[in-house]
Amino acid sequence: MTDPELIQRAQQGDPHAIGELYLAHHEQTYKYICSRVGDPALAEDLTGEVFVRVVTRLPSYQDTGVPFQAWLYRIAHNLLMDHFRKTNRTFAVQLEPEGTHLPMQENPASQVETQLTLEHLQRVLTQMDTEQAEVIRLRFMVGLPIKDVAERLGKTVAAIKAIQHRGVITLRAVLQ
Repeated sequence: MTDPELIQRAQQGDPHAIGELYLAHHEQTYKYICSRVGDPALAEDLTGEVFVRVVTRLPSYQDTGVPFQAWLYRIAHNLLMDHFRKTNRTFAVQLEPEGTHLPMQENPASQVETQLTLEHLQRVLTQMDTEQAEVIRLRFMVGLPIKDVAERLGKTVAAIKAIQHRGVITLRAVLQ
């Protein structure tokens, strides 16, 4: 069933439709939030709060031609901004999904170099253009296709490709 059909059913009070919307969007919302806060437990809490806000605001949701994912992303983004303001924290980035580790390398020097590069990448992402960093996070850390990133950010696919290209160039230049 499509998002518009689920939304219509959810607005009519169907709890199963709300559950289906949650199942369809929970994982990517969690990955996005986790890539911003760097703490899986906090990301899970904030993801839950996003969906509480979705359920609360769903009755007033109107299809304006903007995909539901973009509306959901905006709620998640605003929640993150509120969280960072309240905690007076800067953005963090989790580069490895929960439960994964850097691949074991035979050379300890290579392991240290890889870890230092990842830490440097975290710092660079927090300091680069926010739009570029956002596209990099959604494309490479969350793993969204370009089309989905474009929908979430309310931009064209061509614009996302251009932003991604500039972001990768910036990362490459800084990391070299």
